[in-house]
Amino acid sequence: MAKPGRLGVGIIGAGKVGAVLGAALRAAEHAVIGVSAVSEASRDRAEALLPGVPVLEVQDIVERAELVLLAVPDDALPGLVEGLAKLGAWQPGQLVAHTSGRFGVGVLHPVRAAGAVPLALHPAMTFTGMSLDLTRLLDCTFGVTADAAMLPIAQALVVEMGAEPVAIAEADRTLYHAALAHGSNHLVTLVAQAAELLGSVGVELPARMLGPLLRATLENALASGESALTGPVARGDVGTVAAHAEALREFDGGGRGDVLAAYFAMARATALRAEGRGLLKAGQLEGLRHALEPKED
Repeated sequence: MAKPGRLGVGIIGAGKVGAVLGAALRAAEHAVIGVSAVSEASRDRAEALLPGVPVLEVQDIVERAELVLLAVPDDALPGLVEGLAKLGAWQPGQLVAHTSGRFGVGVLHPVRAAGAVPLALHPAMTFTGMSLDLTRLLDCTFGVTADAAMLPIAQALVVEMGAEPVAIAEADRTLYHAALAHGSNHLVTLVAQAAELLGSVGVELPARMLGPLLRATLENALASGESALTGPVARGDVGTVAAHAEALREFDGGGRGDVLAAYFAMARATALRAEGRGLLKAGQLEGLRHALEPKED
């Protein structure tokens, strides 16, 4: 027998996020009544994480579910919501949650117009689409947006999945998402670039060299913020920064690649923040700016 308050959940999109969150809701004893999965990879993921759950058409899922979880790409979300509204699929009293970081509940206006309840539940985590993600959820936060009266429902769903809800205002969703993308996605690019540089000088296992350094740096930055800042830019070592720029320019074929551009952008930002903290002496910021100027071929 189902516990009081348990919901029939339908998952639209068996990508890495949808399948994992569906499994987390199922572990909280909600009943996953169906999942949509188009690609072979999605079907395999649904079978692995949601065994026994039928793969259904989207409209069938919406018709049967008390909670519909929309786990689709950001750009696909508005069209999907509007298309289902035109079909008359949304039902009064139904909970409809999306997992997009960019959008709040405004994108679910057609849902609200039909009398359903819009929720935005965005996990601030990268997903592998495997069962290990369920453990990672226990250390994860969700950016949650909902009408004031419905916020406790959104928060309760996140807590049931083992994560921590953090309320994000509707007007702040895009900046919230930009912060996460800047920190997470660009970190991958920086690590890949550093590994590429090390590989070019003969380091056979760049990850082995970078791992301890980057883990310690991340932990220090999270614990101490900008107080953890070190390195030649923060010290105002203009000569070292200029030498870096020259070496990277040569590596990048005169600056036509992405590594030099990224180094310049991050070094300039670091210099401004170092100056703001009073770490640079008079003239050092100007020297750094000169060292970080692009050179004409």
